[in-house]
Amino acid sequence: MGLQPGHPVATFLDNLATVRADRLIATLLLLQARPRVTAAEVARELEVSQRTARRDLEALGMAGIPVVSWPGRGGGWALLGGGRTDLSGLSAPEARALFLVAGIGATQPGGASPELARALRKLAGALPETLRTGAEAAARAVVVDSRPWDVPAEPPPGHLEQLKRAVIERVQVRIGYASRDQPERERTVHPLGLVSKGTAWYLVADTDAGQRTFRVSRIRSLHVTETPAVRPVGFDLEGVWQETLARLAERRLPVAATVRVAPDLVPTLRAVLGTRVGAGRRSPGGRMDLDVQGPSSEIVAAQLAGFGGALEVLGPPAVRGRLAQIGAELTEAYGAA
Repeated sequence: MGLQPGHPVATFLDNLATVRADRLIATLLLLQARPRVTAAEVARELEVSQRTARRDLEALGMAGIPVVSWPGRGGGWALLGGGRTDLSGLSAPEARALFLVAGIGATQPGGASPELARALRKLAGALPETLRTGAEAAARAVVVDSRPWDVPAEPPPGHLEQLKRAVIERVQVRIGYASRDQPERERTVHPLGLVSKGTAWYLVADTDAGQRTFRVSRIRSLHVTETPAVRPVGFDLEGVWQETLARLAERRLPVAATVRVAPDLVPTLRAVLGTRVGAGRRSPGGRMDLDVQGPSSEIVAAQLAGFGGALEVLGPPAVRGRLAQIGAELTEAYGAA
């Protein structure tokens, strides 16, 4: 037998269908943070109507949350026990770790937003006083500046916020995209995730041709549709991104030169060329052999030429030949000086 109309559980289920879960949680956090609230205060804080706020408060009570109300002037809503229980369920180390990560996220390109600030403020208010001070200090403890030295600051790419919403809400988007060597083309994609790499943002998405990675700064136009996006079962954004990096490295750095250097030069070589310098191997005479990757023989030779005779390039012939040309050009330009 089904529940009769007007039954408390049936009423709660009807209410729940029209109440957003995130708004219920926000309402619960407000009750946790304050000894008593009115429907007008909830409505103002969450930017909803008083009728909606009252319905949300009633839904919490029907769900079994110890919420009580007082009618008339000076009345309102409160949690039994004065809200002294930490409904967030966080321990002190967990609260600090959460606010530390959230604070770091706020300093990333495109990370700072009014929504994040409001979320941190509400969560801080929901924590007991014994946890709140440490959590708020953790949020201000670290600043992450992902820009390399001597690189000017750039604003977040356009369409980033729309893409974030599309990924979270799992809806398809129609983008106009211009790659480096092809004209702009419009296509509809299933957004799966966003990756921040240095100062650049990338969209991982499914397309008719399979999974693709798009640089967000090259998206010229974007329209968010209402069509649900299809997310592959077991999709792992981190794993997919690592595979993408490996494929990009093969395309971006197809040339590898083998160099022989003294061991004390290896740290300098890595400081200048970064991860393009491979693992070292011992060679005769106590020196080290390393592989240095680059996009072309000309660029690899130009980068290694600055080390002069401090290193020996063993191959390939194209890099050695270009180094000989650079040496001859420098001798001709500066040899008589």
